[in-house]
Amino acid sequence: MIMKNQLIITLLILMLVAACKKQSRFETGGSDNTPPGKVTLKEYKPLFGGARFFYTVPKDEDLLGVEAVYTNKNGQSFKFMASYFSDSLDVYGFGSIDEYNVQLYAVDRSGNKSDVLDVKVVPLEPAYTRVAKTIQAKAGFSSFFLDWQNELKQNVNVYVEYEFPQGGTTRKLTTVFSSNQPADRRFISDLYLASNEQVKVKVKVGDIYGNITDFIDKGSLSLYDDIKIPKQAWTIPNPNDSIGGVPMMFGNGLEGRSLKVIDDIIDRGDNLNFLHTQSRGRTGKSANGNMPWNFIIDLGDYYEISRIVTHQRHSGGLANVSRGQYYRTENVGRYRTYTWNDTTSEWEQVMEYQIPVPAGLTELEFVKMGEAGDMAYMYPDNPKYTKRTRKFRFEAVKGFSGNYTLDDANCLSEITLYGKKSQ
Repeated sequence: MIMKNQLIITLLILMLVAACKKQSRFETGGSDNTPPGKVTLKEYKPLFGGARFFYTVPKDEDLLGVEAVYTNKNGQSFKFMASYFSDSLDVYGFGSIDEYNVQLYAVDRSGNKSDVLDVKVVPLEPAYTRVAKTIQAKAGFSSFFLDWQNELKQNVNVYVEYEFPQGGTTRKLTTVFSSNQPADRRFISDLYLASNEQVKVKVKVGDIYGNITDFIDKGSLSLYDDIKIPKQAWTIPNPNDSIGGVPMMFGNGLEGRSLKVIDDIIDRGDNLNFLHTQSRGRTGKSANGNMPWNFIIDLGDYYEISRIVTHQRHSGGLANVSRGQYYRTENVGRYRTYTWNDTTSEWEQVMEYQIPVPAGLTELEFVKMGEAGDMAYMYPDNPKYTKRTRKFRFEAVKGFSGNYTLDDANCLSEITLYGKKSQ
């Protein structure tokens, strides 16, 4: 028994010693004054706005890793680091395809640095200039929008400078959009100009490393006019009544009511102002499933429709400061729109739209986004009016859940349409 206890104690001591040695490996300082050996470069691979260095790390008991430093044309220095586990290091932020000097050196846990290895590199074209070349500016309804491609999905800032006449003077404004999406579209809205007035647009693109293009002139745009279609004359069919073989959905489940969708009041969490299908949306019969479901509106007169704004169910609490259900389950994430053709007595599809989920917002910012509503053009890539119609159909296709794959959208707060009265 004594021998067994002694063996156990011995093993514990060995484990403690090993742990102490392992711990010392990760200490951030010490009395070691001996620098690690120099990094040996194998090769480098040019990247878009950067370079990837492959190397051999020196043998050093307390090696921390390898660092790379370069200084841009503005005198700013940038440092990148990889741990001693890695045999490569990525460096980004080069503003052009000129030659750059990068310094590589090893660092140990006592702060000692090896001799510097200077490497001359020529990167590929950086993301921010690639994005700048793709930007297109297009006129919209009391607005204009910008499209761009960013296949590298790097963080860029798009600066939009625009000027327009206002009150007998010229007003100049600048808006900045940050993005890392592979394709993006951003709007400059609420520009109410006369038919003979234009907005001049310039753009430039920068990255997080301080690189930025010169302004690029995108010309002058003549914007389109539209009005909010009044809802006083709107009516909706009874649940399961069909028009053109398409049944009106059931929206009076639980606390929801279909009429809430056309009353010009959005759900704010404390007023229960939305429809609810109660999983009976498609035909009004739960056995047939929930989605897609159709909300049909008689506009009371003939209009040519330009755009739609939808509002989601919030249910985020009485103070309206939490996200609640915005851009989440129960709300419609993807939908289609249709107009009625009197001549053929058929529904004609206009567009299909997927509401993007905002990223990186605070709870309150989500509330502001949700309360503003989600706007889409009837013809997103080529803004124009629909054909003359009196009936409009909104088809809810999918919810937000499961990356727009689930049939769990059973609520909608408001539909608002814009356009012009048909002559």
